[in-house]
Amino acid sequence: MCGIVGIVGKSAVAPALYDALTMLQHRGQDAAGIATLDGYRIRLCTGSGLVKDVFERSDMLRLTGNVGIGHVRYPTAGRDDSSEAQPFYVNSPYGIALAHNGNLINTAELTQALFDSDRRHLNTRSDSEVLLNVLAHELQKQNPAKLEVEHIFQAVDAVHKRCRGAYSAVALISGHGVLGIRDPRGIRPAVLGSRETASGVEYAIASESVALDALGFTLMRDLQAGEAVFITLDGKLHSHVSPQARALSPCIFEYVYFARPDSMIDDISVYKARLRMGQSLAKKILRERPNHDIEVVVPVPDTSRTAALPLAYDLDVKYREGFIKNRYIGRTFIMPGQAERRKSVKQKLNAIDLEFRGKNVLIVDDSIVRGTTSRQIIQMAREAGARKVYFASAAPPVRYPNIYGIDMPASDELVASGRSEQEIEEELGADWLIYQDLSDLIEACREGNERIEKFDTSCFSGEYITGVQYGYLEQLQMQRSDQARTRRRTEHSAVNA
Repeated sequence: MCGIVGIVGKSAVAPALYDALTMLQHRGQDAAGIATLDGYRIRLCTGSGLVKDVFERSDMLRLTGNVGIGHVRYPTAGRDDSSEAQPFYVNSPYGIALAHNGNLINTAELTQALFDSDRRHLNTRSDSEVLLNVLAHELQKQNPAKLEVEHIFQAVDAVHKRCRGAYSAVALISGHGVLGIRDPRGIRPAVLGSRETASGVEYAIASESVALDALGFTLMRDLQAGEAVFITLDGKLHSHVSPQARALSPCIFEYVYFARPDSMIDDISVYKARLRMGQSLAKKILRERPNHDIEVVVPVPDTSRTAALPLAYDLDVKYREGFIKNRYIGRTFIMPGQAERRKSVKQKLNAIDLEFRGKNVLIVDDSIVRGTTSRQIIQMAREAGARKVYFASAAPPVRYPNIYGIDMPASDELVASGRSEQEIEEELGADWLIYQDLSDLIEACREGNERIEKFDTSCFSGEYITGVQYGYLEQLQMQRSDQARTRRRTEHSAVNA
């Protein structure tokens, strides 16, 4: 999962891109980058780490121009060592920089085609560089005497024909403007905003509406599935929906975990969706255990707070903050290795003993992926003196890897893979484990936008809406396992020693 932003402004754009990326930092903490257009020159700055650590004052002064794009990275393809920070750049044709959120599932065949027939060179293993080169090749094939907007949209249509998977992207085309695209099923989010200035209208494209809010942009709408928007350097907005577009099928895990609660995605309030998740969980608990003995509800900060509040209210039990979070530790979901994740949980959370001692506690989390964090949190509650520890997940069991841009691990590293809910309960050490039903999760999100007929629920259901080629999931498992990550880091360290 990554965060992207693109702005066509009327004044220096780098400070606005910086501020937008800080608002999208939750989407990626591995690396960050900004590309701006100054005349016909693209100025680029990327680096490892958080936004505040990547960009020095001298970098910001060097990123001149009124038009630009930005990216925060959390790797799902390529290396884990942050050496592939975006935006990526190619000089032919025109000079193009691109920032991408999502994951292509036919990267191998595209890579081969780019080398064999398109005669384009790739310098990384990143699917984002593949997407950039496919776009560049399709633009080059247009070969017009003068590049017009219709040529750009024809190239995007060709990209949709060639690329499979999930992708929202912004591209900076030297001498022309900023392009925003969303894949034919709209799996990954993208929003469009505008603001009035004394010099005219400015436009922005971003992963989430919070980035627009921070800059004073008004949210116009979400990009449609398969839609491309192009904003020229003089501030004219053009839009095109590809013939390849299909029914909108946004990723439901955005609402469960990744997006900020103050975001609007596809006309759905993430905050309201999470409130409804808590209400659904309360109904399930009252249905299955009407005589429950829960005395207090404690959320795992921060994402699950929104669901835990209405859950406690509907159960008519106390809501308490039982864990204090160290805000200077990254999201454990993104940590590269099991040992590092275990260490991180202990550094990240500390229990307040008084809220657990002698009580039957229901701990609420947004989801359970590997189970490492959940197991340690349950143990922390017991060590704090809880009589019984119940555990509730606002999401259903995560049984399958996500192939559309969320780096959920290999199947055999998912605690729910191949296990019944009772077996997971025993594995985690909970006295009772409560999962959200998938149908309830869908309704909790869909209530905000009844026009959405289907969500991507692949990590819960195993149904991949783009289809999956034979052997792809097995190949993915080999690439995503902790052992494979450790091997790649060791090889990279040896090369750079």
